Amino acid sequence: MRSTWLERWEPENPEFWLGKGRTIAWQTLTITTVALVLSFATWFVMSAVVVRLPRVGFRYDTMQLFWLAAIPGLAGGTLRIVHTFLVPLVGTRLVVTVATLLKLIPCVGIGLAVMNPDTPFWVFLLLAFSAGFGGGDFSSFMPSTSLFFPKRLQGTALGIQAGIGNFGVSLTQFVTPWIIGFAAFGALAGGPLTFTAGEVSKPIWVQNATFWYVPVLLVVALLAWGFLRSIPIRASVKEQMDIFRDKHTWLMTSLYIMTFGSFSGFAAVFPLLIMSVYGNFPNAPDPLKYAYLGPLIGSAIRVIGGPLSDRWGGGILTLISGLGLLACALAITPFLDPSSLQEFPRFVALMLGLFFFAGLGNASTFRQIPIIFAHSPRQGGGVLGWTAAVAAYGPFVFSSLVGLTITSLGSPKFFFYGAAVFYAVNLWINWWYYCRRGAERPC
Repeated sequence: MRSTWLERWEPENPEFWLGKGRTIAWQTLTITTVALVLSFATWFVMSAVVVRLPRVGFRYDTMQLFWLAAIPGLAGGTLRIVHTFLVPLVGTRLVVTVATLLKLIPCVGIGLAVMNPDTPFWVFLLLAFSAGFGGGDFSSFMPSTSLFFPKRLQGTALGIQAGIGNFGVSLTQFVTPWIIGFAAFGALAGGPLTFTAGEVSKPIWVQNATFWYVPVLLVVALLAWGFLRSIPIRASVKEQMDIFRDKHTWLMTSLYIMTFGSFSGFAAVFPLLIMSVYGNFPNAPDPLKYAYLGPLIGSAIRVIGGPLSDRWGGGILTLISGLGLLACALAITPFLDPSSLQEFPRFVALMLGLFFFAGLGNASTFRQIPIIFAHSPRQGGGVLGWTAAVAAYGPFVFSSLVGLTITSLGSPKFFFYGAAVFYAVNLWINWWYYCRRGAERPC
């Protein structure tokens, strides 16, 4: 384990950075970003699986399906709190390797469970919770990356890692409908179930949705253990708790809930929202043909938003993000009680708008944090992890509240009204503390 820790790390020293620092940093970023793609993909795999369960013989009601989409968010947020403190304790190498291997549990477990329509609901709840292993990783991977790069490149590095990592959501929602359509692993992965929709009846292999990750996870875990190193910045959990005494930790947490909480929450609920709102019309749209587009757009703009934040500042882009989220949240409400499928394109367009502005804010808020906490890179990394942890409850909060508004109030539009109020509050926070002339921490 001695080889885990680098003896020296000075990214702000130009000679050190150009000599060997940048090579190690970009190698670390590459491996951890690939691992993070798999983290997001396995975290959101249940959102892609649940929309197929009613069509292959599983007798779960609407609220139960929303709970299955919500539970990975509950687990992911909770595990992110743990991950927030791990890198200064045990280092990047061990964290990334073990975190990658842990995702084998949901991938194997869900694959086995979906082969039997009589699998009890409580089993699926436990497996949905285990999918949260992928959700927890962000709060250790991202603080680790912030330590490897100089301040002038942190917006770019964090934007690349988080943005490409977020593509994992689109990956799982795009690949799932394709890979479950044939016997990808032959008899080794079990037989098919019969998918029935109206007059359509065909065999599908739902287990393939998770089984295909198993060999990929093993390869990435080996790469992480073989090539990653850890920065010699150590701190106990008690020492790391000092971030909670700074009010900006809590203000940035709220802003990141607005951005990443929205991105992850809408990513989890989008397929079920399509099915619930537009699924009863003749020739209803297939949710998985559209659901991956939102995370794809949000992830792409996060990659682009990192360098833009380095150039123009995170605060102004967060302001634009909040305004866009507020406008889209209000504009979409007329299309949540549709009278025909003709309203569906506008519904999808506004949902994609929500993903676009959430992705932009994901990048800009993560640029703001290192600037606000420039006096202590270790604290900045801790705040990155903590804000990401709380915002990771987005899938749980969004899925459960959208499900409740549909089942109790008859429409999801009441959830969007509440979201609009939250966005307005955060717009004021960002403007007052970080954007206006004379702001306390301009960034």
